[in-house]
Amino acid sequence: MTDIADPGAPQEVDEPLAQAIGERYLTYALSTIMHRALPDARDGLKPVHRRILYAMSRLRLTSSGGFLKSAKISGDTMGDFHPHGDAAIYDAMARLAQDFNVRYPLVDGQGNFGNIDGDNPAASRYTEARMTEAAEALLEGLSENAVDFRENYDGRLDEPVVLPATLPNLLANGSSGIAVGMATNIPPHNIAELCDACLHLIKTPDARDETLLNYIPGPDFPTGGTIVEPRESIAQAYATGRGAFRLRANWHVEQLDRGQWQIVVTEIPYQVQKSRLIEKIAELIQTKKIPILADIRDESADDIRMVLEPRSRNVEPEMLMGLLFRQSDLETRFSLNMNVLIDGVTPKVCSLKEVLRAFLDHRRDVLQRRSQHRLEKIDHRLEVLEGFITAFLNLDRVIDIIRYDDDPKQALQAEDWTQDHPRAASEADYRAPIGSAAQLSEVQADAILNMRLRSLRRLEEMELRAERDALMAEHAELTDLLADETLQWTEITDQLRETKKTFGRNHPLGARRSQFAEATDTPDIAPEDLVQREPVTIVCSQMGWIRAMSGHIDLTKELKYKDGDGPRFVFHAETTDKILLFGTNGRFYTLPASQLPGGRGMGEPVRLMIGLPNEAGIVDLFTHQPGRTLLVASDAGDGFLLPEDEAIAQTKAGKQVLNTKDPHKAKICKPVTGDHIAVVGENRKVLVFPLDELPTMTRGKGVRLQRYKDGGLSDATTFTLAHGLSWQDPAGRTRTETELGEWTAKRATAGRMAPRGFPRGNTFT
Repeated sequence: MTDIADPGAPQEVDEPLAQAIGERYLTYALSTIMHRALPDARDGLKPVHRRILYAMSRLRLTSSGGFLKSAKISGDTMGDFHPHGDAAIYDAMARLAQDFNVRYPLVDGQGNFGNIDGDNPAASRYTEARMTEAAEALLEGLSENAVDFRENYDGRLDEPVVLPATLPNLLANGSSGIAVGMATNIPPHNIAELCDACLHLIKTPDARDETLLNYIPGPDFPTGGTIVEPRESIAQAYATGRGAFRLRANWHVEQLDRGQWQIVVTEIPYQVQKSRLIEKIAELIQTKKIPILADIRDESADDIRMVLEPRSRNVEPEMLMGLLFRQSDLETRFSLNMNVLIDGVTPKVCSLKEVLRAFLDHRRDVLQRRSQHRLEKIDHRLEVLEGFITAFLNLDRVIDIIRYDDDPKQALQAEDWTQDHPRAASEADYRAPIGSAAQLSEVQADAILNMRLRSLRRLEEMELRAERDALMAEHAELTDLLADETLQWTEITDQLRETKKTFGRNHPLGARRSQFAEATDTPDIAPEDLVQREPVTIVCSQMGWIRAMSGHIDLTKELKYKDGDGPRFVFHAETTDKILLFGTNGRFYTLPASQLPGGRGMGEPVRLMIGLPNEAGIVDLFTHQPGRTLLVASDAGDGFLLPEDEAIAQTKAGKQVLNTKDPHKAKICKPVTGDHIAVVGENRKVLVFPLDELPTMTRGKGVRLQRYKDGGLSDATTFTLAHGLSWQDPAGRTRTETELGEWTAKRATAGRMAPRGFPRGNTFT
């Protein structure tokens, strides 16, 4: 007995892994490109959008009719044409209804379909929808064999391959999508301008890309805004199909009482969520990155109204907006990538002219197909009318056949209607049916048998003759149209003018929204130049909590601190100052005084503002004075002179200046005021030597200040030798020693025991 393999059983195939993966990935990539991500240049739709509109047309959801639950629409679309999940279908349908995303919405939504703040639409069971006038324009002629149909995913129904599209939807509403290895991003445009460009292209087929900019100056975004891209850049983008457009928010200045003013933003860039934009600007205010901006308020209702308050009325509005354009989404760049399916199959990055030409060629194809379809309908109707007229001219004979003949249809077809019928002979120009000089066709016989008795009146005969004459005239016009390309483009021109009239200036969405202007870029301004100069008092506690209190308060005033904390640094400064912090790790950190937390609370930990490690402490905190020199030293007794300007750090990580090795740490940071330096060690030995024995460096370990057998450096200070060295004795009195010869020696020597009355803490202050 021979085993016969089951033809339905899976078969093993031997092929290289790379080939197997490559073929399957290529299939997936092509499916994504053709059936998901890229729009068709002819109707500007992706398959999911096309299927949604077709399903709505089958449900008869016209723009003047009633609404239907969105759940029903997405369910029918999923069940009949697009089996990819109702959530994805509803999201796509909801986007077609959002007037802030789509320039000419294709879905008229009733209910919550989301907003410009970024809120999601309500669930599909709560919303209702119908088609808009623009969607009906895309479907016009669908029942007249205008486009090809194909089977749906399970073969039960047919769906259109492309829609007839009487308007250039691809450029009118734009499109975006990411496929495999390619993407598309097309901005919306104004339909009236697109129609003008198409009319010019019909009149001048070899028109240059630059000429089209006279009709289409640029995109027209649904949220308005001002396009500040140069014309040359726009022309280059449209000619190549790749580029970008700079888009800014629209704003104006509102004058208030007492010379105050505020800025009101009325339009924001396309695809920017208003809530996130406000959060971003609020963050800029909180972090004081734009110090001249005091506050932002959202007073929007149906329209957008964002109020920006300056910190001072002396601020220039243009400067403030220039900074906001640079640091927030009040200015964005919309990338152009016109990658579309030109013939529904082949992806190509097209120029503006190529996209318009694809639409016009599609319109001509639709016109030819609709005309041919209408011609066939006229031929059929003329055949029926000729049969009716023949019946009226031979009415008695027709009645006899129908009354007495067993097979009236067969008898009607077999009868010779040119014999023995006096009335027919007298009106011979009407009696011969199309396709036969003497006999009726099957179509004519069926039409006569189905004719109602009330239609046998004389008036009906006259109407039939009038209808026949009109149809024959239309037949001649359509025949001429199909035979003459010039007449076809003339008809398309009339259709485009009608589209422009419908969706032009008189339409609620017809007027251009995005305007054009030249970019006025704000010059680079240092952050400190934007800060209004005001006095502040810097307070830093022992635990490192820092704050800036308004005004110059009394430094001896008792302040509040957290439990277990106390004062350490308190000094006067101004908001335009830079505060320098020197850590025990030998690094300097820079804190703008204007960005320190206010004095209403206890402040914030300074470690959150800079990169000071947890194991490192604070040596000193002071106001930066340009041109000053600092003395820096470690507890090991090594140090050098540092120009203070070299201590400024540009990042939160700080700037390494004094190099130390464990277990030693940075100990001293003091301004240089004099010509000598005094050093005291933990062994209470004091050494005085000339300041010029210390080198000036920007970074390093430094040189030895004082030699120790045990312990290390306790304190150091600089002074003028002629004025003597001062310190506070244990009783709190200031004592000055002018005879310092006993302690004066070369740098790096051991020194002598401190004079009588020197503080027990081994410090000069």
